[in-house]
Amino acid sequence: MRIIVGITPGGASDVLARLMGQWLSERLGQPFVVENRPGAGGNIATEAVVRAPADGYTLILVFTSHAINATLYDKASFNFIRDIAPVASIMSQMNLVVVNPSIPVKTISELIAYARAHAGKLTMASAGNGTISHISGELFKMMAGVDLVHIPYRGGASAVTELIAGRVQVLFIGPAASVEYVRAGKLRALAVTSKKRWDVLPELPTVDEFVPGYEASAFFGLGAPRNTPAQIVDRLNQEINAGLADPKIKARLVDLGGTVLAGAPTNFGELIAAETEKWMKVIKFAGIKAE
Repeated sequence: MRIIVGITPGGASDVLARLMGQWLSERLGQPFVVENRPGAGGNIATEAVVRAPADGYTLILVFTSHAINATLYDKASFNFIRDIAPVASIMSQMNLVVVNPSIPVKTISELIAYARAHAGKLTMASAGNGTISHISGELFKMMAGVDLVHIPYRGGASAVTELIAGRVQVLFIGPAASVEYVRAGKLRALAVTSKKRWDVLPELPTVDEFVPGYEASAFFGLGAPRNTPAQIVDRLNQEINAGLADPKIKARLVDLGGTVLAGAPTNFGELIAAETEKWMKVIKFAGIKAE
């Protein structure tokens, strides 16, 4: 059985796919192989799964980029919501809002004031054009009414490196890529982008505490080709939810900065549709185009 992942190995998404693949392999007695097929913001992987037989032997790691791509790539050969059957959500993952310590801001309110006083001069790095790192920042710009100059990089690691070096000033990025630098004092964390504070760093406020209504979290789950039999989808959903209740799995998700998202396939489908609608508005507001 295959889990197709639309990014390169090594990141949180890849780790998550391998973690769940191992769990499913043990529960179902079938080997699960993770195949990385990066490119076109995950669309290459999606096309492979859309064309695969609907027999339950090919799954796709679904994440926020798929909701973003529905608007970003308006000429894709597939419709994600139509052509991919939701199997199970796994987790949500917030970003940290981090800045280079040379900037004289320690709170989101101070960042907003500083950005307004230096309109068009403060740079906001991202993990790439159209990534959750990018559009989390664009949502902040839209809701807080600030002007930050977007500088995209090829991946979160590069963006973090440039932020530490002081070549950019602000970054919205997942905790796996940033929290150790925050603890070491190389970056300053101002807030988390989730609705609730993060248990690992409970002293960090949420952006929502300063910009009411703000929330930007990545989501992850598994999908299958359209028309995969319901009994197969339900069995996979059952086993995935069992994994999410396992203390070792839950602890690993927390390490990745995640919050467990257990639920039925229909719940996951509703989440994908809601996120697609949400990010469509931000992408159109910011005028983001696929590179």
